[in-house]
Amino acid sequence: MKFISYKLGADGAATWGLVREDGVVDLGARGPHKSMRDAIAAGDLMSQGQAGMSGDPDTVLPDVTFLPVITDPDKILCAGLNYKDHVTETANTLPAELQLFMRSTNTLIGHCGEMERPKVSDNYDFEGELTAIIGKGGRHISEADALDHVAGYTIFIDGSVRDYQKHSVTAGKNFYKSGPLGPWMVSADEIPDPAALELTTRLNGETVQHSTTDMLLFTVPYIISYISRFTPLEPGDVIATGTPSGVGARRNPPLWMKAGDRIEVEISKVGTLWADVVDE
Repeated sequence: MKFISYKLGADGAATWGLVREDGVVDLGARGPHKSMRDAIAAGDLMSQGQAGMSGDPDTVLPDVTFLPVITDPDKILCAGLNYKDHVTETANTLPAELQLFMRSTNTLIGHCGEMERPKVSDNYDFEGELTAIIGKGGRHISEADALDHVAGYTIFIDGSVRDYQKHSVTAGKNFYKSGPLGPWMVSADEIPDPAALELTTRLNGETVQHSTTDMLLFTVPYIISYISRFTPLEPGDVIATGTPSGVGARRNPPLWMKAGDRIEVEISKVGTLWADVVDE
């Protein structure tokens, strides 16, 4: 099943729903949970989705304004240098352990939204990433059990301001409206093996990144297990798993996103996320 967070029109109330072939069912209006995160936390995501399979849809997909899949995550954790080819292109040595950084919620935007290129830099880069949404929280989760803690998968575009990232990863990875998350979350039962997916990033229709998730240095189960060592994972936590080679900073000349560009990331079995770039 595919679940989205959305609103109708620019001023509509935020809700969440089930995407069907014939439209979108407003699960926020029909059920007891006003957000996808609430449904996940209550353990009701799949039962609410099943209930939404019957009856007429409430709207059609072209009429919705997409919000970030999880609008209010407790944590957004991102893996860095997690594809071998990306490590190679950055002239780094293979990391002995998982590299992580965190993002703030106000960096997130929804599918079809506008990424803001900051006025303080033109070094605005793209990174397409498979992203896991935590379903069942926990601490000290084993790798063997880790996928049982995943509610579903979505896509993240990690807009990165490279000159700021050089002196501060936190700054370079946390510019306002730099992180599209969506378009929807595909429930984990439809993706039993997150290491068997194909990822393609396109800038203005041209392929700039292409890889498969079996190239991850640290797997989705390992990432979940590692994070749970130092902090409790909560329902709705967002875990971005890293990006493959092809980023703009490592091209000659560098390829930066600019106003008027469209960036899109397609992941097999998940879908396609895109956003337009505008100047701040």
